[in-house]
Amino acid sequence: MNNSNRRKFLKNTSALSGLFFLPSMSNEIKASIISKPNPIAVAPNRIKFAVININHPHIYGMTDAIKRGGGELVALYAKEPDLVAAFLKTYPEAKLAKDEKEILEDKSIHLVLSSGIPDERAPLGIRVMQHGKDYLSDKPGIITLEQLAEVKKVQQETKRIYSIMFSERFENKGTEKASQLVKAGAIGNVIQTVNLAPHRIANGIGKTGLAVRPDWFWDKKRYGGILTDIGSHQFDQYLHFTGSTEAEVLMSQVGNVHHPETPLFEDFGDVMLRGNGGAGYIRVDWFTPDGLDTWGDGRLTILGTEGFIEVRKNTNIASGLKGGNHLYMSNKTEMVHIDCNNETLPFGPLLVDDILNRTETAMNQKHCFLATELALKAQKNAKPLILNK
Repeated sequence: MNNSNRRKFLKNTSALSGLFFLPSMSNEIKASIISKPNPIAVAPNRIKFAVININHPHIYGMTDAIKRGGGELVALYAKEPDLVAAFLKTYPEAKLAKDEKEILEDKSIHLVLSSGIPDERAPLGIRVMQHGKDYLSDKPGIITLEQLAEVKKVQQETKRIYSIMFSERFENKGTEKASQLVKAGAIGNVIQTVNLAPHRIANGIGKTGLAVRPDWFWDKKRYGGILTDIGSHQFDQYLHFTGSTEAEVLMSQVGNVHHPETPLFEDFGDVMLRGNGGAGYIRVDWFTPDGLDTWGDGRLTILGTEGFIEVRKNTNIASGLKGGNHLYMSNKTEMVHIDCNNETLPFGPLLVDDILNRTETAMNQKHCFLATELALKAQKNAKPLILNK
């Protein structure tokens, strides 16, 4: 097939999940590419869970994930009447608690979710664990090394689950498909990951966006800094795809290069990593232009010894293909495009399993804490980026 015909073939068949590969491709890799994902069947009301504090709309995706896993939402507490009203409109089954204590002392509740102001998430998680419950925080789940030390101490004492919703992996179908392919050996051994994670400040897209940012968004003491905050997703993905259980930050820098009116804000950061499973590069920023059709052109590239994968998470302006969850792979045998929009997301069911069985199938605790520690160290030791323009 000549190059012109190949490009035409790719364009016409890409929406059909990239079903073009040579016979020499292993059956395991073929299955990872062509298998039609089946919904994860779970029994309803396997656990009871509650929500405390909802300052970021990520709580909606978190709640939906646990409900998909068989969780029964039973209670809500938050201080802001407007946020409470919006949440209860979406989830009318939740009973409004009079205070946090009412939820923490309810022995029938297994799990507490929170998307409170970032600096308040770890202290709440500690109280949750001390009351014998498991905890799922929005990212960043911890914003200082001091908080991390205390969380780890209480987690060891209580043996409860302290989990963080790294939604750019757990709630992204393209990234989930990449996990399956890497596990199947489709690109050999992973050498490096590259994560590009631009975000939009005025983001009114869907339930996860904030068209107007609250005061705490601009204060580094409240959100922890750009690498601690949105960078936390990328540290998780780096560890996951390289399989690193030990890692160090080689270089990190942060800056406020375009928002002088908010001096406690950071709008750019990047990091280089080295671990026992591979290398990594991360770039995060708040420079998504208004003309883009989504909140950020998030990209993940995974380099292996026998090929590479690129996930275009939210959009792909180069191909003309609409929407996100596009995965591109080339290896020793062929190159494919996979539309991942029908993938099943396993995090919610797996976390509920872990709560019931005291296992670590959704994300092990060491991984959660190491991803957090790397982000916090990168943030703490970052050199300032100053542009004289």
